[in-house]
Amino acid sequence: MSGVNQPFGTFYETVAASQTAQVLGVTGGAGDTLMRLVVTVGVSLTGTVALLDGATSYPLLPASLPVGVYSIEINAVSVNGPWKITTGAGATVMAVGNFS
Repeated sequence: MSGVNQPFGTFYETVAASQTAQVLGVTGGAGDTLMRLVVTVGVSLTGTVALLDGATSYPLLPASLPVGVYSIEINAVSVNGPWKITTGAGATVMAVGNFS
């Protein structure tokens, strides 16, 4: 896991651009908490980001977003398996939460 321990028992983990279903945590699992995603879109028209709870995918950001930084509050517990992140070629993510 690339996460770094933070106060209050939370961690952060980075997700590079062009990743497909990167698991948050070492193995991740149901019961993991995801508090926030901080998305940096560096190239417009390629900033797609999707969040997966196990195999269920939730599109969060469209490819059409302009360059910038976007903070998305999630504050949820995974029900179906590990949290996973898929990023487009122009987006990176810092995920904050408690991942197994």
